[in-house]
Amino acid sequence: MDEDKQKIIEFLESKKGKTKFYFNDFAKALPDKKPRELKKVLTALVNDGKLVFWSSGSTTMYGLAGAGKQEEG
Repeated sequence: MDEDKQKIIEFLESKKGKTKFYFNDFAKALPDKKPRELKKVLTALVNDGKLVFWSSGSTTMYGLAGAGKQEEG
């Protein structure tokens, strides 16, 4: 799972100017993973403090911890 976590982090860092991502965006980073497996990797990264959840109430997105307008304030 550590290799998968690293791929997710590299994917997020490669996307300049964008700080929030939908769950489906991560399918591009790990195309061989099933949705349940991908969810486990993302949840592990959130638990590790590397990613954060962002929710608008109807949509949940993920972002790197410490990135974006929410963290600047």
